[in-house]
Amino acid sequence: MRADTAVPCNVSLERVKLANPLLRMSHRIAGGTPIKIVAIGSSSTAGAGATSPAQNYPMRLEAELRKAFPRQDITVLNRGVNGEEIADMLRRFDSAVIEPRPDLVIWQLGTNSVIRDHTNEDHAANIRRGVERIKAIGADIILLDPQYAPKVIAKPEAEAMVNLIAAAAKQENVGVFKRFEFMRHWQTVERIPFETFVNPDGLHLNDWSYGCLAKGLAVAITEASTRPVVSATAVR
Repeated sequence: MRADTAVPCNVSLERVKLANPLLRMSHRIAGGTPIKIVAIGSSSTAGAGATSPAQNYPMRLEAELRKAFPRQDITVLNRGVNGEEIADMLRRFDSAVIEPRPDLVIWQLGTNSVIRDHTNEDHAANIRRGVERIKAIGADIILLDPQYAPKVIAKPEAEAMVNLIAAAAKQENVGVFKRFEFMRHWQTVERIPFETFVNPDGLHLNDWSYGCLAKGLAVAITEASTRPVVSATAVR
């Protein structure tokens, strides 16, 4: 769905800064070598709600990062599949994540488990399992938590899932892009109505929100990939 492009997308580093530096990305940028990013997830990675594949967040992120690093060869591979939960994604990790040998993996997760009331499963263990597999190939990791949308926030366990993902990330010493809070800010602080950034189905993003998400991720990735070494050491 096309959105109101007149609404500004406001991104501040304070709102999107990752807790952890992206050390492999930093190394690749410093060396001027090609960068490959895998975006794995469900429908909001695949691009449900966008007017075309060019409007999904991985494609928009690729464009944003190429602007940030114009001399760098950057590719973002979209490995989103509609309807998947964490365990489903793990079953295709070999082909979707490991085989491409990415430098950074953005793992979008949690939404479908919330909206299907599958919150009693051992999601934390599955997240740890996936993170360990990504670490084994030396890639940086960003976890991307659920979207702030009517069908998600209507579920009582939505914030519990957000907290579970944050706790798993902290335990594994990887970053989280807090999409839930990023989008909540639009609605509760900027007073942007849901219809501006959520598809009429009440769940999926639209062109505007995919673009703003990509912009926020690009700011976060750029900072975490260029963070001074002394700061990176302090964070770790």
